[in-house]
Amino acid sequence: MDHWRHRLERHLTQAWLQRGPTAWLLLPIALLYSAIDHLRRLAYRCGLKRSQRVGARVVVVGNVIAGGAGKTPTVIALARDLQRLGHQVGIVSRGYGSTHAQVQEVRPDSSASSVGDEPLLMRRALNLPVFVGRDRVAAAKSLLAHYPATSVVLCDDGLQHLRLYRDVEVYVFDNRGVGNAWPLPAGPLRSPWPPRWVQPAGQDSSRALVLHTGNRPAFAGFCAERTLQSYGVDSTGTRFALSELGRGAQPCVALAGIAQPQAFFDLLTQQGVRVQQCIALPDHYDFQDWQIPAIAGCAVLCTEKDAVKLWPLMPQAIAIPLEQTIEAGFYDALHAKLASSQGS
Repeated sequence: MDHWRHRLERHLTQAWLQRGPTAWLLLPIALLYSAIDHLRRLAYRCGLKRSQRVGARVVVVGNVIAGGAGKTPTVIALARDLQRLGHQVGIVSRGYGSTHAQVQEVRPDSSASSVGDEPLLMRRALNLPVFVGRDRVAAAKSLLAHYPATSVVLCDDGLQHLRLYRDVEVYVFDNRGVGNAWPLPAGPLRSPWPPRWVQPAGQDSSRALVLHTGNRPAFAGFCAERTLQSYGVDSTGTRFALSELGRGAQPCVALAGIAQPQAFFDLLTQQGVRVQQCIALPDHYDFQDWQIPAIAGCAVLCTEKDAVKLWPLMPQAIAIPLEQTIEAGFYDALHAKLASSQGS
């Protein structure tokens, strides 16, 4: 099942880059999806439906296109910056892959199958309160009930969850830009771009920020550079110098169960890591049916997102932390928008 889903995902990802036969075939469904989405947004914009404030400033970080563009590393970078300024930060997320529909707090010892891999990664990386739930409003209110000193709530994904009032929206793009600029399923767009009819009543579109995590920005916005840290770490916390991996007698195998696996493999190459085999897996892959590569004594390198699911099965796997550096102008703009917001 995962094999066929992975093949379909790869086919659609490629089809969404241009307006080819597959995109045209799916266009009628896309037009229906777009019409329903516009009606929903219009209801919020006209005040027929209302976004709810939660009692703290809210920053929503997400993609307008399907597939990861770097929103979770962006949330982590923003959380660290806001902490540096003295803000009490909490995070809410849908918890993709979670087996529970109700709101719950993510603990350091939570399982990825219970809370989702990205929320667990953020909880362990930041040691901040993280709550997951399909209803982002309920998740944010639960977070604030348990941690009332929280001054800024970061929402990992949720641009399309209009019921949650947001003071700032961060749109994250990679080198795909908006692809063929058609809505799902004929194209990658989950919501309109440019963001017409995006803002509910009372929410100014000037509160939006655009961040490019790729090296080919398709339109105006701020840029972020993504590199790997100089080390890897296993489940015990033991560090391994990246400069030494793949250079001795022990071969290296790299795997990535993320939306853009090649991006991780390319970063390894840029760091000079010699990898004997690269294994691209479906996004959010759970590793339950995964077989250890048939290379005797190989070191398995993976992303931090994969590690939270792989370590219980293979504790010696080495996770390579990602470092995302965002230009200073982005943070200045974010701070200014937060300072001018109501947050109540």
